[in-house]
Parts: sequence; structure tokens; C-alpha cells
Amino acid sequence: MAMVQYSRHHQLKKGEHQHAGEDDMLSLTCAANSGYFKRSRPKLFSLLILSLLSCCLILGSHLLCSSSALSLLYSFGVEGDGLAANVKAKASLCSSISNGTICCDRSSIRSDVCVMKGDVRTSSASSSVYLYTSKSTHAMIKNVSSLVDKDEVLQHEKVKPYTRKWETSVMDTIDELDLIVKTKNNRNNHHCDVTHAVPAVFFSTGGYTGNVYHEFNDGLLPLFITSQHFKKKVVFVILEYHGWWIMKYGDILSHLSDYPAIDFSGDKRTHCFPEAIVGLRIHDELTVDPSLMHGNKSIVDFRNVLDLAYLPRVKSLLEESGAQEKLKQKAHSSSSGSSSDIRGEGHGATLKRPKLVILSRNGSRAITNEDLLVKMAEEIGFQVEVLRPERTTELARIYGALNSSEVMIGVHGAAMTHFLFMRPGSVFIQVIPLGTEWAADAYYGEPARKLGLKYIGYQILPRESSLYDKYDRNDPVLRDPQSVSNKGWQYTKSIYLDNQNVRLNLRRFQKRLLRAYIYTIAKKNRRSHLQSQ
Repeated sequence: MAMVQYSRHHQLKKGEHQHAGEDDMLSLTCAANSGYFKRSRPKLFSLLILSLLSCCLILGSHLLCSSSALSLLYSFGVEGDGLAANVKAKASLCSSISNGTICCDRSSIRSDVCVMKGDVRTSSASSSVYLYTSKSTHAMIKNVSSLVDKDEVLQHEKVKPYTRKWETSVMDTIDELDLIVKTKNNRNNHHCDVTHAVPAVFFSTGGYTGNVYHEFNDGLLPLFITSQHFKKKVVFVILEYHGWWIMKYGDILSHLSDYPAIDFSGDKRTHCFPEAIVGLRIHDELTVDPSLMHGNKSIVDFRNVLDLAYLPRVKSLLEESGAQEKLKQKAHSSSSGSSSDIRGEGHGATLKRPKLVILSRNGSRAITNEDLLVKMAEEIGFQVEVLRPERTTELARIYGALNSSEVMIGVHGAAMTHFLFMRPGSVFIQVIPLGTEWAADAYYGEPARKLGLKYIGYQILPRESSLYDKYDRNDPVLRDPQSVSNKGWQYTKSIYLDNQNVRLNLRRFQKRLLRAYIYTIAKKNRRSHLQSQ
């Protein structure tokens, strides 16, 4: 996972619980709208009561009843304390707003999400999304706070719709959108080139897109979380649009939306929507938190979407492969007589063995004795497939291989994201190089367990690392990798990710394989027993 900032994850977790004080803001609001605190002291108690009543009336009409004002409240973090402490988990901020308003939830350290409802119109030339409303909608706010300027702008929010908000270096590369509420008048050119009857979700495929971990973690899973409640009646509007990304993940997108995605910058037409969500919600690494989802949707539901997206193509590939195999068998039968029947029976017997897939790496973090690993796994009783995915490899082929396997083995890295392609109940063995133990569990181990996989982490010993031949035995690189990683991401990347290979101690690793084999055989026996009843 070349782009992941391991050392920043702790900062992220810490930052998620750092919030501004809503009580302070409310008291300032009351003070600003009440002159009673500055007047004479007689009847102080009565004056205090009047002040409080005045404050409550102001708050009631302009804060609690106005989504524009609510967006100001929501811009302060309220994930664990304060205003949102008593709100049910599923009732997310900005989940219900009135027409002609924008509400922005900036409470998460991972992403900002704004909701616009009413007459929403795109303007790609100005990198803006406008929300037009009648003057009466914001009349009270106009009279009290004079928010309307000469251009009749009632509210202006800025959002970068990408899910790594805490990471300044990558967010600096993300296009920013201006979200603007304006009043309707005769001077406005209120034309729509394309009118949509369904909401829009705006997001970016910039940043770390190009790395499969980030494509799923920062994009596809948040897209599912944000849009699934629309039940495909939603249009995706994409900033920093990539044609290759659409081709790669088009099968998934087609099961999240019934409509073609829009290239925000490339499509200069004005698109009009009744509602828009700008930005994506994200829960944690490669997962979906059911407590935050309508209908308690989980990561298993996301995987069900992958089934719908890829199984038809997998079936087609299997039919093509089967037809080719029959042709080969027929050709062999004509040349070698009845011996082909024996080979066919043997082939069938092989297919009944539990399938193990090794996700092979080239370059750094490769298993240098992979051939011996394959031989050992076959001797234990596995049918082994070595999968070497390239950037151009069709995802349906990877999905087909892993969806039909009982066990997956791979060395920690972005390709481990493919554990999402495995069926719940399967075994995922992650080989963990030196210096990557915490990240391996946080980014892949724990998410795999949430999917329902049996996760086995194999932490290598210094002698199993190629770094053992490069450093002194007492060097912290070998003796205390955590101290080296604590120096910063660049050390982890340059030493442990980019310049380390693995030579497995097969006798030691065999114990994990035997555990996986016994587990899969027992599971097969239980399934056969249930089917026979």
C-alpha cells in the first residue's frame, strides 16, 4: 500500500475526538443578540430571565429552524460530545434539511459532506454548484444578519470532495467546489441544459486514485456508504474524472446508479438536480459500520454488490475456459485413446481439493521461495493457483479466482485489498514483513475479520527478511522496527516497503497452512453433512 500514511493514522484517530465547544458558541450568540447584560444591575434576575428568553427566541427562529445557520453549528466537531451526543447514530448531521438550504457536516476528520436541497445547478466553468431559492426563504436571516450582498449570495461554502481531509499534502491536489445559495430574480439566467429527476452525489477520483487500496477505501466504499440508500436512483458527478477508472469500476458503478456518471469539468452543460450531496462519508479502513447505515447495511452488503457486478462475467469466463478445455480433451482423446478418461477423472479429483490462491508480488516484498511454498501447499492437500495481477488485469478475473478459493496468501501491500473478493468464512493469511505489523492489522487484518474471514497474520522473523543481509544484527532496523517507523513515513517506505523481500521459513509457515487446511476441510465436511440431512 505504497501511498498509505501509516504514521498519520494515529493522528487521525486522535483528531477524531478533538472538538470545538458548542456551548461557547451558543453563549457568544446569546451575548451578541442581547443588550441586557450591559444594562443596570437592578432586577438583575428578571433581566437575566428576559435575556435568556430573547436568546432562545433568536436561536429558535434562526438557528434551530434554519439549515443555513445549522451548517455553522455542524462545522464544529460533534462526533462524540456536545450537540450531537444525544442524536441517534443513524440520524447523521444534515440528514434532514428544508428546501433552498445548504447544510455542511464538517465533524469528521476524514471528510466534509454538504447537502444541498432544492433548485441545484452546476457551473463547471466556475467550479461552482448553485442553489437558487426565493427571497422569502432567507428573509428572516437577511433582516437579522445582513448576509445578502449585492449579488444576492445568501450562503457560500467551500468543499473538497475527497476522503483524506486530514492529509494536507494530498488535499492540496484536490479540486475545490464553491457551493453557493443565491436568490432567484429576473436577472438570473435560470436555464437547464439537462434536468435530472434524481439527486446527485459529487466526489473526486483524484488524490491517490491509481492505487487499488485507495480506490476502494477512499472511493468505492464511501460511495456505497453515501449513495446506497438512494437505491440506484442517483447520478454520480465526478471531479478529476478518469476514463480508465470508469472502465475499471463500471460494473460496480452500474449497481450503485442507474445513470451514466458525469465528468464535472469536461461536461460544460448546466445540470439541474432536486438535491445534491457533495463529498463522501467514510467510516473506517475498508469497512462499513452498520450502526451508521440505514437498514444496518454492512461490509457484507458491499461485497454482495461485488457479486452482482462480477459473477455474470466470471460465469462467462468459466464457460469460455470450459469450452477450450473440452476442445483440448477432444484433441487429446483422438491421439491417445482412452487414457483421456483417466486424465479427466484425475482433473476432477484435483478440483475437489480446497483451493489456495497466492497473490504474487514482483519487486519489493516478493516471496523469494514462492516455488517451494507452492510445492509444500500442494503436498498438504491444496489445489494451488498463483495469481500475478497487473494494472491491466480484468478485475472479474481476480474476483473469479478469489471468490472460488478457500484460502488466500499474500504479502502486506495494496493488493491485499482483494480480500474483499473472498467469500465470508474463507481464510486470509497475510505475510507481515518487518516494520509493517501495525499497519498490516489496521488496514487489512481487522477489516478482513469484519467481513467474516478467518484471518491469520504471519509476522516474519528478521532471518526471513532480505534486510537481514543488509544490516548488523543489532541494528534497530532488525531489532526494533517500531522505533524506525516512528521516525516518519519516509523511513517506513524506503526501508520496509520499497527494499524488503521475504524468504519464508517453510517449516514455521507450514503450521499456518495446516491450520488453514484443517479449517477448510472441517467447513466442507459440515456443509456436506448439512446438505445430506
